[in-house]
Amino acid sequence: MIDLIKQYVVTDASITRIEQDQYTFDVDGRATKADIKRFFEEYYKVKVKRVNTHRPPSKTTRVGQYLGRRRAWKRAIVTLVPGEILFTEF
Repeated sequence: MIDLIKQYVVTDASITRIEQDQYTFDVDGRATKADIKRFFEEYYKVKVKRVNTHRPPSKTTRVGQYLGRRRAWKRAIVTLVPGEILFTEF
């Protein structure tokens, strides 16, 4: 189950969302919202209010004359109940 979460996303937008109790993660493409919610409630012992997911478009890359595409990924924004904290230090 821990394989569902790949990494925490550190961008300007994700850092500002922490004030609203929202945390952004890259997750496995097969993970559902229910799986992600269950993981956070069991592993981190926090109450999850909602989970939003989206798949950003994969980017085009070029190597010489050959065009290709980078691998697509899935991103989840986990909103916690007010008062819950996921990370104590940031």
